[in-house]
Amino acid sequence: MTDDLDTTLQRVFSPVDKRAFGLATGVVSGLLIFAVTAAALVLDPGGEVPLALLAQYFAGYSVSVPGAFVGAAWGVFVGFIAGWFTAFVRNLSVATWRFVILARADLKASRDFLDHI
Repeated sequence: MTDDLDTTLQRVFSPVDKRAFGLATGVVSGLLIFAVTAAALVLDPGGEVPLALLAQYFAGYSVSVPGAFVGAAWGVFVGFIAGWFTAFVRNLSVATWRFVILARADLKASRDFLDHI
């Protein structure tokens, strides 16, 4: 029973691969921007969907077929950065939390060290 718990805890608190998480987030972001732009072109050819604001953030983006590819490229780039940073912060937070918990436990275990001398 404790082996199963130890294995589960090791999986939960193991570090997230920053490159893999960034790539996965980037691919999803790129596909999402492409799909939203393509859906806006197909479902609303009049341009009532306010996607033109993305051109303020992504250079070269427009609500058009080439703009969908430019938006997808920007989505992959920005998504990768966001995913990498998220994994970095998560790993740092878990490592810091683990260090604090282990330091407290070690301090508590050795608090009466001088009493045994």
